[in-house]
Amino acid sequence: MTVVDVTQNAATQDFRSSVRAWLGAHAPAPVPGLTAEEQLRRAREFQAALYDAGYAGITWPKEVGGQGLTPAEQQVFSDEAAEYDLPVYPFSIGMGMCGPTVADLGTPEQKQRYLPKLLRGEEIWCQLFSEPGAGSDVASLQTRAVLDDDQWVVNGQKVWTTNAQFADFGALLARTDPDRPKHAGLTMFIVDMHAPGVTVRPLKDMSGRAPFNEVYFDDVRIPVGDVIGQVGGGWHAAVTMLGHERVSIGATRKPKSNPLEFASLVELARRLGVAGEPAQRERLAELYAHERALELFNTRMRQETAAGDPPGARGSVAKLAGALQLRRAIEVAGQLAGADAVAWEPDDARAAELALGINSAPASSIAGGTNEVQHNIIGERILGLPKEPQVDRDVPFRELKVGTQREGGRR
Repeated sequence: MTVVDVTQNAATQDFRSSVRAWLGAHAPAPVPGLTAEEQLRRAREFQAALYDAGYAGITWPKEVGGQGLTPAEQQVFSDEAAEYDLPVYPFSIGMGMCGPTVADLGTPEQKQRYLPKLLRGEEIWCQLFSEPGAGSDVASLQTRAVLDDDQWVVNGQKVWTTNAQFADFGALLARTDPDRPKHAGLTMFIVDMHAPGVTVRPLKDMSGRAPFNEVYFDDVRIPVGDVIGQVGGGWHAAVTMLGHERVSIGATRKPKSNPLEFASLVELARRLGVAGEPAQRERLAELYAHERALELFNTRMRQETAAGDPPGARGSVAKLAGALQLRRAIEVAGQLAGADAVAWEPDDARAAELALGINSAPASSIAGGTNEVQHNIIGERILGLPKEPQVDRDVPFRELKVGTQREGGRR
């Protein structure tokens, strides 16, 4: 399939002009020193403004509050938005992963209840998959959901949960039938993050921030109508969500002001007086070539999706390529900045941002599935290579010895 730049026709050019004008008038300038509550308030206000202007859920169906437009318009908006540091991060999990999964598998009532509020910024979502003993092998999870009349009672622990500290709802993967093999006994639920028994605790990474959390569930009750998909169909729902996640992570355009983006690194080279050095020019040119190739690959996936060919496992290609691109950017940044990448003057905000970006970037090789997991998916599902041996696929989960397995309760 040939990649055609469908963002250059008359209709999308008109859309581009309207987006550019609206962002120029409404994109808020970054304000340093805001509290978490103030940042969240600004994010909700801006998301509501996006929705009112017709730029939230650009490709989502109109019946759930979206705009019903094509991936071409989404690409145009992403291109224009990259000129700004927009306060939309709290909605990234909901917009990129949970919302699309509810749109795919949810009941009509769930779609009408949750998706419009997500698009308007009224509710924030998180994804509750990973556990201390179930990360890359998420099907080994031990959080249990037991049916009690018309409610499910959940006990267990999740970890590395981004945005849980301010989420209103979460997409929770739990084990509902330990007598079936580990992939077959799972169910996905919508869980109210403010419900009794839900405890959220922040986790700091090496950047000093706490972008993710551990979450405990102690006898948390979930109505039977809040199952996403089918009872026992949690693995299918999880694969659906992970597909959306990997496409979202791989295709997300970072602001050009991001210290590890090509444009920012070119500016850094100029500021340090090394932009004319042949070795640095070669490194920057190589980084640009990979960045542009990734953009074109994501464009192709959007076009194929619009033509009725969803990316499926190819989302892992985008996710892996994005992680490798960040690794290249870290190497170039270190070669450009030298010692300034690890030690800088207290008043040098740009150097501090670069160091923060370098410290935060390795997470891209882990979040959403490690690079090794992506290699396996690409090898098995795209290249048709033999699967790795898996002796536990048909064994009832109750008979497995995994992680810190024990019945119910806090771990």
